[in-house]
Amino acid sequence: MSPTGTTYEPLRHSFLAPLFADATVVDAMRVGLVSCPGDTSLKEVARMMATYRIHSVLITDMEGHRPWGIVSDLELATNAGADLEKMTARDVASTDVVTVAADDRLSVATRLMAEHLASHLVVIQPHSGHPVGVVSTLDVAGVLAWGGTA
Repeated sequence: MSPTGTTYEPLRHSFLAPLFADATVVDAMRVGLVSCPGDTSLKEVARMMATYRIHSVLITDMEGHRPWGIVSDLELATNAGADLEKMTARDVASTDVVTVAADDRLSVATRLMAEHLASHLVVIQPHSGHPVGVVSTLDVAGVLAWGGTA
């Protein structure tokens, strides 16, 4: 018997989602986010990603309240040969933090991803402007794959 995920027995997974045309960001997003200050070592950022099985970590400003930057798995992989203990999140973070409101259409999020070449958007609460989660290209893929099906 082949393990799941091989070409012999494709991984079978689904979730409830609306059709892409009807979806909002909240339908696809991951609630909550992992953040750290900019002086956190890249080694620690890698540990966060591995521990929580996530692809990005939000970098906050000095007060720890507002998004300052984002470190994605791509920035981490790009610097894999460097001394990750000496490098900080601030050294590699993309400071073009693209945000989208939780109640925006998912099509707005995908347009922002394309315009900014961003695989992760920080989702904000529309009334307060506070970050509440992340929507990624993988989250969009889930809606495209299973939207309108069970």
